[in-house]
Amino acid sequence: MDEISIIRVTSKKDLKKFIEFPFQLFKGNEFWVPPLKFDELNTLRKDKNPAFDHCEAEYWMAFRGDIVVGRIAGIINHHEIARWKVNLVRFGWIDFEDDPEISRILIETVYDWGSSKGMAGIHGPLGFTDMDPEGMLIEGFDQVSSLSAIYNFPYYNDHLQRLGFRKATDWVQLEIKVPDKIPEKVERMTRIVLQKYDLHLLKARKPKELRPYAEKMFTMYNEAFVGLYGFTTLTAKQIDCYTRQYFGFIRPEFVSMVLDSKDEVVGFGITMPSLSKALQKAKGSLFPFGFFHLLRAMRKNDTIHMYLVGVRSDYQGKGILALVYQELTKAYIDAGIKLTRTHPQLEENFKALSIWKNYDGRVNIRRRCWIRDY
Repeated sequence: MDEISIIRVTSKKDLKKFIEFPFQLFKGNEFWVPPLKFDELNTLRKDKNPAFDHCEAEYWMAFRGDIVVGRIAGIINHHEIARWKVNLVRFGWIDFEDDPEISRILIETVYDWGSSKGMAGIHGPLGFTDMDPEGMLIEGFDQVSSLSAIYNFPYYNDHLQRLGFRKATDWVQLEIKVPDKIPEKVERMTRIVLQKYDLHLLKARKPKELRPYAEKMFTMYNEAFVGLYGFTTLTAKQIDCYTRQYFGFIRPEFVSMVLDSKDEVVGFGITMPSLSKALQKAKGSLFPFGFFHLLRAMRKNDTIHMYLVGVRSDYQGKGILALVYQELTKAYIDAGIKLTRTHPQLEENFKALSIWKNYDGRVNIRRRCWIRDY
């Protein structure tokens, strides 16, 4: 059997091969959801992703002979280093065949690269920002993944443990059954919250009516999430990029924004119909039929994925989350939605997780950030 070799990605052709590898590895897997290849390309290209204003990154592929058998990205986020005062190199976009030598050479390559840059440890899977998929799947291998989440085989975790990694933190996701009506306790609480804090809900019927609030929402997101593991604030260029990405095709009825008396955003929820099955049919491309599958999923669906939810720090613990979820649940009931899957939430984020005690739900997915010191 040929030895494993490692090659750094240096060209657009290499990068496309890097992006293609999981399509080979997960071929026929009913739970893996392929990303859109053009979207992956834009995220990983240094001339496209505004995160490269403050990030360094390199990508590598492992080969056995002339066959790709693994891949990994190494990322140094200088905003993370400045914010958390820890020199950690991130690894992400990690996939490999079930061979300990492959995972070892991938991790050690990022390890050595980080060490040459003055890093004192390695953690991941993480992307450039919290907006990228993060966390290695450790529970929920029999659950269909989503556009914004990582899927991996169970053996990935065994390999990392053998390589000396330990748990840094976990994110959990819940599957929630949409009720026939809003729980009375939640309705009562939200009425009180609206009156007590002089708040109101944004009523948007078209995506363009949400756009003026996008910058306010992401500015609030920067402030609200600043204490969460590995979080780094978004720059103006990143906010503009994500605004175009998120607000170009969302359904306004599945977006909830809570505003104060000055029309500033104090809470929000960005959710969309599940695109998982449509993405599986699209096989990574919008053409020739991928776009049709996505449009159909946006219009006809019984499952919702929550992508981004937040509450301004000075309003946390005051019932704003309940207000956001109540408005979203009303929309789900009206649209015939049966199930929702929450966005990944840190297991220690008790305030955010406590709201689900009022709903019929269960934790069905758990992902882990692994860490190893030098």
